[in-house]
Amino acid sequence: MKPSTEWIKSNIKGVIFDLDGTMIDSMSMWDDIDIEYLARFGYELPDDYQKKIEGLSFHEVAVYTKKRFQIPDSVEQMMQDWNDMAFDFYQNRIPLKPGVRKFLQFLETNAIPCGIATSNSPELLGAVLDSHNIRNFFSVIVTGSEVAHGKPAPDIYLHAADRLQLKPSECLVFEDVEAGLLAARSAGMNVCAVYDKYSHISVPEAEALSDYYLNGFEELDYEAFEG
Repeated sequence: MKPSTEWIKSNIKGVIFDLDGTMIDSMSMWDDIDIEYLARFGYELPDDYQKKIEGLSFHEVAVYTKKRFQIPDSVEQMMQDWNDMAFDFYQNRIPLKPGVRKFLQFLETNAIPCGIATSNSPELLGAVLDSHNIRNFFSVIVTGSEVAHGKPAPDIYLHAADRLQLKPSECLVFEDVEAGLLAARSAGMNVCAVYDKYSHISVPEAEALSDYYLNGFEELDYEAFEG
């Protein structure tokens, strides 16, 4: 079942978005970066790597990767290298998913505040928001570096709701991966799963972990507001 815009307007006081794989088409790029980065140290990208790091904060991913592959560089250097490798993509090449901008405009028109809760770094988040000129839609932005535990812990979503000055039950979360869906559920929020072909979760699994499901934001119906 997909959420109707009419239901959102009547029942939701705040919307919180995940970033990668939910609002932007960035996940395939990270496969390429991971392949290139691990090759520097003589490793191939394992099949389970993306699943293992889903939902972890940028710092947690670096800690995990350093331990798993015995990377000699510091965690701080690893994060800087990843930021350097990804920055051009986030600033110039990564598109918004279809329908995202229209939905943000709908939320703005109907005075429903928005937040972002992402495991990504502040630098890459800022680059893509400014590239698409959408930063002004969000009254709250939270990254994994601001909370003690990454997804699937509920910390990041609870922090976002607190900054929106809303109860968790008043919020609707859009997420694409299992760890994020679990985090939003654990936070006691309304949850909508969004399809992404690079997410390591099947449609039935995503539907089971969420209240609503979208193949994409272009599926949302605005007829009640535009007719």
